[in-house]
Order: sequence, then structure tokens, then C-alpha cells
Amino acid sequence: MDNTADKLIIRPETAADFGPVRKLNKKAFRGKNESKLVDALRESAGFIPALSLVAQKGGVVAGHILFSPVKIGDLNSPAPALALAPMAVLPDYQNQGIGSALVKHGLEECRKAGHKIIVVVGHPEFYPRFGFVRAVEKGLKLPFEAPDEVFMALELVPDALSGVSGTVEYPQEFHEVA
Repeated sequence: MDNTADKLIIRPETAADFGPVRKLNKKAFRGKNESKLVDALRESAGFIPALSLVAQKGGVVAGHILFSPVKIGDLNSPAPALALAPMAVLPDYQNQGIGSALVKHGLEECRKAGHKIIVVVGHPEFYPRFGFVRAVEKGLKLPFEAPDEVFMALELVPDALSGVSGTVEYPQEFHEVA
């Protein structure tokens, strides 16, 4: 029997995926904020289409991950980085490794594109398996209140955060969606 129909495919998002991605974010996060954020980020000047990835299984867009440019530190010479946000998997497809596959594939695409630093605000029991550590330990701060354990950073290049510290500046779209 051919199982290729059930094979997980991770690929860059296309315009045909916008509706399914919007629906999956609404279902996964039980609200509209993340889907509005994705739509706003797609329209932003900093949007990187190659880093908006979908996971397709059995013809269904079951997951999505997005990486957006952020800046760290001092306004005169900020360090470039990426924010992993959001990442979602349809509830019926969760706990099947789709989220992990999206993160692994996404991080590899970020590496290939020459990015060095990734930050995420997420589940502290999930992201450390990919090498994320508490960002506060690396001298990074959020521009909003959140527990230290949910704000994490990953150096895609060894010592990429050496000499880098300060507040992460997120794109305006993150602040406008509420």
C-alpha cells in the first residue's frame, strides 16, 4: 500500500495556503490574534516568504511556522535576529511530530539563509529540545511582560550572541494585533 498521501511535506507557504493557515491558527490558538498577526506580517516590508512554511499531510495544511526579522539591543547598532512566531498545528494533528518537524525544517532554512539568532516566546518544555535557552541568560529582554522561562533564544552560529544584549525590538505588527 502506498503511504505517500500521508507523508508530511514541509514547504514554503503559497497564496493558496492563506485561508487554511488563517483557519489553523484560529483553531490552534482558539482565537483570532495569531491569524491577524500572520496576515499583518505577510503585508509587512520585512516579510520573508521563504520563512513562512506550511506542513501538509494528506492534502491538509496541518501546520504553519513563521520567522520574522527583529532587532536586538542598542538603536544605533542593533543586532539582526529572527522571531519564531507563531507556530501552530491543527488540534487534530497535534502530538504527531508535525510541530517538531516544522521547527527543525524552519531552523535549517534560517541557517541556510545566513541568519544567526532566533528568539521565541513559547512553551518552555518544547523549544529547549531544539537548543533554545532562556534568553535572560544571554542578556536579552522583551519589550513586554512575560515569564523568563517562556522567552528563549537560539544561536544558529556559535557565539552569535557574544557581545549582543538588550531589548528585542519586534516589528510594529506584533504590537498592533491585540
